[in-house]
Amino acid sequence: MIFVTVGTHEQPFNRLIQKIDEMVKNKIIQEEVFVQIGYSTYEPKNYKWSKLLSPEEMDYYMKEADTVICHGGPATFMKALSLGKKTIVVPRQKKYDEHVNDHQLVFAERVKDKGYSIIPIKNIEDLEDALSKTDSNEIGFSSNNDKFIQEFEKRIQDLM
Repeated sequence: MIFVTVGTHEQPFNRLIQKIDEMVKNKIIQEEVFVQIGYSTYEPKNYKWSKLLSPEEMDYYMKEADTVICHGGPATFMKALSLGKKTIVVPRQKKYDEHVNDHQLVFAERVKDKGYSIIPIKNIEDLEDALSKTDSNEIGFSSNNDKFIQEFEKRIQDLM
C-alpha cells in the first residue's frame, strides 16, 4: 500500500493530490492508495482519501504502508524513515502557493545530502520515476537502527 500525506498546513497541495489521482487513473500506480489531502481543494476520484486523520489513523496508515509519499515536514518523513518505510518527499513550494517559502525543499535536500534514504521530489513529473525506484536496493535504503548499530560497532572497535 502507498500512503500519501500532505499534513495540516492550511494551504492546498493540489499539485500532489492531482498527480497521484492521475497516476492511479492511468494505472501507473496499481496498488492500494490512501491519501490524507488536508486543505487541498481538489477532490480525488480514483482512490480512498480523507481530509484529516487522527493521530491513531495516521499511525495506522504509516505502519500499513510499504511506501510513504509526504510533504516536506520533517516530523512526517522522519517518522516514515523510523518505521523503515520507503519515503518519497514532495516538498511544498512557494511558487505553487503551497507554502510561504521553500524551507521544505531546502530541508529535504539537506537531509538527503546527510545520507538519509529519502527521495526528494522537486518536479512533480519525477514522481513516477521515483516510485519505480523505491525498491530498497535501488535507493540504498537502510533504517536509522542499522546506521546506529554500525556507528556503535565502529566506536567499540576504536576503543579496543
